[in-house]
Amino acid sequence: MASEKTVLRQVREVNIAQCIIESNTGGDQKDIVDLITDIYYYESILEPSIRTNIIYVDTGKTIQKGQITQTLIEGLPLQGTESVKIKITDGNDVKLEFEQFVTQIVPVGQDTTKSVVTLDLVSEEGIINYKTKINQRFDGKISEHVKKILTDKKYLGTEKKLDIEVTENTYNFIGNQKRPFYSILWLAKKSIPSLQGAKQNTAGYFFYETSEGFKFKSIDSLLSQEKKKSFIYNQTPDSVGENLPSGYSAKILEHSVDDVSGDIQSKLSMGTYSTRTILFDPFNCYYEVITKESEETEKNLKLAGKNLPKLNPRFIREGQKQEYSRTQYMLVDKGTLPTGDTKQQIIKSTEPNFDPKNILNQSVMRYNQMFNTKTNITITADFSLHAGDIIFIDSPELSNKNTQELNKQFGGKYLIADLCHYINVLKGGYTKLTLVRDSLGKTGSFTND
Repeated sequence: MASEKTVLRQVREVNIAQCIIESNTGGDQKDIVDLITDIYYYESILEPSIRTNIIYVDTGKTIQKGQITQTLIEGLPLQGTESVKIKITDGNDVKLEFEQFVTQIVPVGQDTTKSVVTLDLVSEEGIINYKTKINQRFDGKISEHVKKILTDKKYLGTEKKLDIEVTENTYNFIGNQKRPFYSILWLAKKSIPSLQGAKQNTAGYFFYETSEGFKFKSIDSLLSQEKKKSFIYNQTPDSVGENLPSGYSAKILEHSVDDVSGDIQSKLSMGTYSTRTILFDPFNCYYEVITKESEETEKNLKLAGKNLPKLNPRFIREGQKQEYSRTQYMLVDKGTLPTGDTKQQIIKSTEPNFDPKNILNQSVMRYNQMFNTKTNITITADFSLHAGDIIFIDSPELSNKNTQELNKQFGGKYLIADLCHYINVLKGGYTKLTLVRDSLGKTGSFTND
């Protein structure tokens, strides 16, 4: 018998406690909880800001001024960039509380008695990003650059919690009037994590926001996390989890494996399995060809599964530095923005600012490997989950065995790439997850052991 706590996670009821919109003029505010029909809340490791869509129905009696009643759009009024403070609680009493700002007001339907409106919301930093440019020089570790861009009042000036993983490498650059989010995402591709065996084998970070704050995390550290929860998919008619096997957090309501290997031709064109970089040093006209294959780096990577996909050896091109499917060209970045006084800068004038041998090929392959396998699941609303978390899933294999076993190929640890909390006032709340991982084969266990 599942524990009481586990059963609670299967409850679909969600409480929308507050949705207060504050006018840009006059300080008037209105709680529209009673008008709301749907809320969509989004997090993604590919998005630097969380987003929310609110759908509400307005009968024209929302705002009262004297003897006159008006719609929210006319009476508040709604013009864009209004503050919206939201509080919602899932069936397990986990609260989601945040403030966002209106970016778009979309009337989606109207008749003589009512209008249906969608409000698109984004975090405060998502708006500040478009009003700010990076215009100074940065020296030192990339992780320190990211922290400065996020917290400096000249730029994003956020006071939210930061989870920034320290980078191994340094990089000096000038902002060149780029926006903060663009600059951080640009730096993410050049970052090496401070993990054992990372240098020469892996590179690449993700920058994203959850309700817990901003995160700047390496691909390998994300995939090597301990699981947060375990879920199981079966077709038993058990809507509230009363017969949930011990050790699982909740039952998966919908499950689809959308992509096992991806389009191999597209992956080859993107350099997922092997890449070639041609370097040219203008200081001495030195020309170098660097190739990198996934099999060379696999033993030093932090994988979510057992092994990276193995391709047919028939398509391996024999010969030295002949095994590649994508070519990149780059000038060696020597003598650019050296640190120190004049004498020190002269001494460092031949030192590279960026190390393409240990970053470029590795970053390209690792980003693409991250999405080798993709699956989508739906569970009852669970606000404790966030983009970037690791969860464990199990589902039965399809076979003619007398006793059906759990799938050993596609079960196991997955990273939450995209998350959507969907709340409908009539149907309750659901959490829809897009899960990804770099490798095949189940590792670990659904229990906490």
